[in-house]
Amino acid sequence: MPNHPIWPGHPAPDAERVTFSYFDVAGEPFHQQLLAWRGRVGHVMDVLPLRDQLAQPFRGAIARYDAGGIAFTDCVTDTLQIERTIARISRDSVRSFAFHIFLSGGTGILSGRRARRTDAAVADGILGLDMDQPVRMIRHACRVITLFVSGQVLEDLLVDPATIHGRAIGADVPIARLIIERCAALAGRIRHMLAAEAGFHLRAIVRLLAEAYGRQAGLLGNARAVERAQMYGQVLRHIRHHLHEAELSPDSVLDALGLARPSVYRLFQHEGGLARYIQRLRLRLAAHELVAFPQIPVKDIAYACGFKTPSDFSRAFRRAYEMTPQELRMPAAPV
Repeated sequence: MPNHPIWPGHPAPDAERVTFSYFDVAGEPFHQQLLAWRGRVGHVMDVLPLRDQLAQPFRGAIARYDAGGIAFTDCVTDTLQIERTIARISRDSVRSFAFHIFLSGGTGILSGRRARRTDAAVADGILGLDMDQPVRMIRHACRVITLFVSGQVLEDLLVDPATIHGRAIGADVPIARLIIERCAALAGRIRHMLAAEAGFHLRAIVRLLAEAYGRQAGLLGNARAVERAQMYGQVLRHIRHHLHEAELSPDSVLDALGLARPSVYRLFQHEGGLARYIQRLRLRLAAHELVAFPQIPVKDIAYACGFKTPSDFSRAFRRAYEMTPQELRMPAAPV
């Protein structure tokens, strides 16, 4: 138990300790263990039972620590299929970023970063997720540390935090190995720390994560990377300011900013190109507006979000989210 900083030998007051909670399904009947786990994590992700999984025992335990505005979870589970849909996103308030640091096991199938795209497996590495974007994954039996970080924190460290979504950094990358080692060490000590000390360590790990993703995107590391980051920020600000305009396109961005096409293409190559990036931002905005303003016709939202025609919008929406705009507005089905 941590000592009081002024009176050694006396326990620190609760307000100074790390906030801690623990959950384990081991005490549940085996046929209810996966359902118990779904109930525990259901405020963030939906658990989709695999075939015959409900009839089998399930291992699931999670310790959560909160300090310095960052949540740190240490989780052990059997294989899971989990997802976060656009319908779910449009109706909840979870907008943090999640960094999954796998100490063992990993994710076998990851989809949702782009329409109908599946990424390679992530084993003993790091996976970034933006909770404001859809994702579905099959996560193999694993032990995983997850840091939940607010956008406000990441925006001071990354040009565009949303681009981490679905991107993995392998454990063979030196900075990733350092992050994994620090997270494993912190997991063994954080419960006995004061909140201020834990917050210091968590913020240090978040800075390392931001550096790792910044380097992966070529936006950190040398003078050229600094130039790329400045150009990226310039393009991003222009897109956000003109997103509602139907005339916004890769060509209009290049003309307005006087930038070379090859340079901008390389900047957004990991996003599938600048046109795909613009469309993805428009679709995310439209999904929010569809639910926030149910009285406004779909066609009006399509035009307001920069789509040239309602049919263009509907096709793009269905390709991205596997549902129509009208279906998104339907009441959520009971769990």
